[in-house]
Amino acid sequence: MLDESLLDTPEALAEADRRALLRGAAEAGARVRTAARHAAEAGVHDLKPDGRPRAIILAGSGTAATCVADLLGTLVGATSPVTRLAPAGVAPAAGALRWELPGWAGSVDLLLITTPDGTEPGLSLLAEQAYRRGCTVVAVAPAHSPLTEAVHNNHGLFVPMATAPYEQDEAIAASAPGVLWALLTPLLALLDRTGMLTAPPDALEKVADRLDHIAERCGPAIATYSNPAKTLAAELADALPLIWTEGVSAGPAGRRFAAALAELSGHPAVVAELPEALASHNALLAGKLAASADPDDFFRDRVEEPPALHARVLLLRDRPLSGLTAAPAARDLALSHDTPISELEPEPGGELETLAELIAITDFAAIYLALASGA
Repeated sequence: MLDESLLDTPEALAEADRRALLRGAAEAGARVRTAARHAAEAGVHDLKPDGRPRAIILAGSGTAATCVADLLGTLVGATSPVTRLAPAGVAPAAGALRWELPGWAGSVDLLLITTPDGTEPGLSLLAEQAYRRGCTVVAVAPAHSPLTEAVHNNHGLFVPMATAPYEQDEAIAASAPGVLWALLTPLLALLDRTGMLTAPPDALEKVADRLDHIAERCGPAIATYSNPAKTLAAELADALPLIWTEGVSAGPAGRRFAAALAELSGHPAVVAELPEALASHNALLAGKLAASADPDDFFRDRVEEPPALHARVLLLRDRPLSGLTAAPAARDLALSHDTPISELEPEPGGELETLAELIAITDFAAIYLALASGA
């Protein structure tokens, strides 16, 4: 059950936030600036690439690496395919994970390694394997980790991950907001240098500014009625979120939100893109999860019995209302099944800015849901 009173008590939120998640979300803009500086100091802007790589191969552990691969694949588009290497192993522990380059990888491909840990022996072995194949290797990981030496020994480029002092005391959640931006930002600068996407320093500064703006709108001191993240957390608390995305940037933002809900608060969610979501989730809305599925719910003893889990649609969009859109059909389908719907649409801006806004608001919402539900 969600303790809604806690959402409007900043002191209680701070006490419940033992993992410093709210602090990490508030510092996301600063993390982008620090990560961009680390990339510049590592020599990213001095690179003189000899053409674009044929393919980008991305390896790393945890939710953050998966999200980084998803975001880069979306932003790069069809210019070069982005392939994420899924690890194999007997447990999600640093020493148990192994990665293997695909058979086709060679000297015209780029291997990106991203990890908030850096102690995985499998990633060090992967860097060695890539060097033998002739792949260019770039890694973003904590400074002075074992991966640092492995990358340097194999003539790769290492960018120190932008970390905060309080993150060194305990393991960092892979879905923590600071982790994503610390890993993603140097790779945006790198791929801008290769011409595979557009992310010059001024664009990254705009991303940081947008993240600062969202931190002001969604901070713990802002009351729920005017705080989009707290409002969303309260709406999704006793529901199964059906996250419907529309637009290129909204897709990875929705998948990131579902992953953050699962890891930070233990809250399940399902994601689909419009217009396909109207067909793939129609049965969910028509079945037992619909709000109209239990006619006796009105008379349920809400003190003695736990609330029934019903679906709630979250529509994440990054398209203007004047464009071709399936949003009206989505609203009609949800309401025809008495299913409530929440909507998020970013303010105007560049692709990176709108993407950053969607991620930032949903990150704050996942954190508030985790804290208020005692996760």
